[in-house]
Amino acid sequence: MRIEVTKDWCVRMAELEADEEIGVGLVAVDPVFDGESLAQSEEPAVAFGRFVSLMRRNRGLSVEKLADEADVDVVELLSIEEVAQYKPEVRTVYQLANFFALPRATLLQVAGLTLPKDSRIIEESVRFAARSEPVEALTKEERSALETFVSVLSEDKDKDHSLG
Repeated sequence: MRIEVTKDWCVRMAELEADEEIGVGLVAVDPVFDGESLAQSEEPAVAFGRFVSLMRRNRGLSVEKLADEADVDVVELLSIEEVAQYKPEVRTVYQLANFFALPRATLLQVAGLTLPKDSRIIEESVRFAARSEPVEALTKEERSALETFVSVLSEDKDKDHSLG
């Protein structure tokens, strides 16, 4: 049985998570619904695409296999990995966060879909993007960069909410 998580549901969950932070949490922004774009640099978006690519390659998955296993659109996944300015759907980020077992709220920040509440996430995103070059196999430095970035993303895991 396959459970479908809609974009509307993901946006509602992101808003609920922000409400629980009592004024210091995240603000979900969707240019289609909010009529404005998130005013921040492109570095996090670049980091998100590289992060997804390295996590996929680290697990030995093709783009198509990751799309299938994470239940996301293969075209969107390609756009995430190859187009630095691409803003992914909230649902896609949620699905990838669940697949990679990372806090959804933090990954939404890295994807540029919510305002960062911790400047370290953005700083580490920029460092990560600068240190990771897209190549066939992960180098020792890329693996180290990936592991460091995953550990930073996972720090807020206790604050994250599960789907069920």
